[in-house]
Amino acid sequence: METVANVLVGLVAALHAYILVLEMFLWQKKPGRGLHGFDEEMARATAPLAANQGLYNGFLAAGLVWGLIAADPTGFDAQVFFLCCVVVAGVYGSVTANRRILFAQALPGALALAAVLVAR
Repeated sequence: METVANVLVGLVAALHAYILVLEMFLWQKKPGRGLHGFDEEMARATAPLAANQGLYNGFLAAGLVWGLIAADPTGFDAQVFFLCCVVVAGVYGSVTANRRILFAQALPGALALAAVLVAR
């Protein structure tokens, strides 16, 4: 079960690294604009906000990677903390921005968190 948990944590970290790239570097390009259906003007106007969000997603990814490479109990604690952050951010985003975030962010985080706790 530990291997499954580590793979799920790694996938959630990779997801958040991808979100970092999308929001910080591709926001004004087709992949970023397509995420929310923004035209070029709206993407340009919202780019600083998206970059800020992307940075936060990068911190989540970094924390999860730290949790994967650190020895226990620090590794376990870091995984639990950052996965809880992912779930809370996903739930908040689904309520305030777009319901899809619940399935794209909170659900993977919750599944990884459950696996980490069960593997303990």
